[in-house]
Amino acid sequence: MKFTKPGHNVPLKKIQQNLQFLKFWQKNFSATILIRNIIISIFSAQIITATILLVISAIRDRNKKQRSFPSIELKEVQVGANRLQIYGYGEDLYKAMLEAIDSAQESIYIESYIWKDDEAGWDFKTHLAHKAAEGVEVYVIFDRIGNLVVPRDFKTSFDPAIHLMEYRAFGLYRHMLDPRRYALDHRKLLIVDGKTSFIGGYNIGSLYASSWRDTHLRIQGPASAEIARSFTDFWNRFGPKNEPIKRQYQRRFDPLINLHGNDALRLTFPIRDMYIEAINRAEHSIYLSNAYFVPDGSLLDSLKAASQRGVDVRILVPWTSNHVVADWISHSYFSECLDAGIHILGYRHAMLHAKTCTIDGQWSTIGTANLDRLSSIGNYEINVEIYSSEFAQQMERLFACDTADVIELTADRWHHRPWYTKLSEHILTPLRFMM
Repeated sequence: MKFTKPGHNVPLKKIQQNLQFLKFWQKNFSATILIRNIIISIFSAQIITATILLVISAIRDRNKKQRSFPSIELKEVQVGANRLQIYGYGEDLYKAMLEAIDSAQESIYIESYIWKDDEAGWDFKTHLAHKAAEGVEVYVIFDRIGNLVVPRDFKTSFDPAIHLMEYRAFGLYRHMLDPRRYALDHRKLLIVDGKTSFIGGYNIGSLYASSWRDTHLRIQGPASAEIARSFTDFWNRFGPKNEPIKRQYQRRFDPLINLHGNDALRLTFPIRDMYIEAINRAEHSIYLSNAYFVPDGSLLDSLKAASQRGVDVRILVPWTSNHVVADWISHSYFSECLDAGIHILGYRHAMLHAKTCTIDGQWSTIGTANLDRLSSIGNYEINVEIYSSEFAQQMERLFACDTADVIELTADRWHHRPWYTKLSEHILTPLRFMM
């Protein structure tokens, strides 16, 4: 046994050190609990707010009556060696797409984020089956997550002669540990014989044919080969290894029509950069239509800077979209935009699902990418960029039609909205980084 000499203070120091450590641990443990409780409270408030909004939205949608919306017919435009046709009404688009499918001689490539089990969905399947029976190479891609609510038997009822890929974000369990693998295939394409192509915001379904306001583009000419290559590259990369597409259509560089595609796995997101570069060069006007306006800081700063240097910046969004939480998150940007002089316009006739922009009567884009983070730095997306004053005039006509009867916000009106509305927006603001 070891005794401590009288006056020796080593045990006392140890006791003091232990007491100090205990106080430090208690202090930090209390702080940890506090932080945890704050995080839980914020998360709970977000869940409650989102649930309330979803319930209100479900009640509203149940009582909502289908309304018509204004539309115009636009003429086909020659851009270099290509002929371009804009579609702003789904039934007209589907008719043109089915006609193109029926005319196919070699190949049909079709890709859709959502493919509904309804009349329109079966129309496409039936026409594709007929062409496959004739010996045309038919390849189909749709996203698994995008079609979770579509009955499984519809997905498995495609004709056996059709080459089918149900894109899965997670091919293997280990993919769940890789954030890049969370990307969805949000693209909407149809390419026939490498000569005629369709690209834009329309998915396949009867709802979109008559009840949603969207924008799609048909390209007839050599630029379609570039879109065909984008499809075949995606198929050969993610599709069945024993069914590669060997047919390759000759591509060429076109200074008037450029294709931009986001690639989540390679962390390349040129669509966002395309928007920022075009906005930064704007001198007169920016007319932008988008379904879900949740821009990142750089894109928002570019829009604000353009407005502050005298550019007429007009942003058209759905006043009530099919995603109520996304609406309210989008609203959190409106004060900043209005204070910068940007015009915020709410489309109230139908669900506006378009993803378009035209600048200075010279530059335009149509595609699949929303201005949110999922599209900008997440999902697989594709947009076409067009340099043509004649085509831009068509885009401006379409924008004028869409904005002839809208809800235009004013800074004063927006700043004086009810306090509970502002509170709900603030609660949901952290979710903007997930949208």
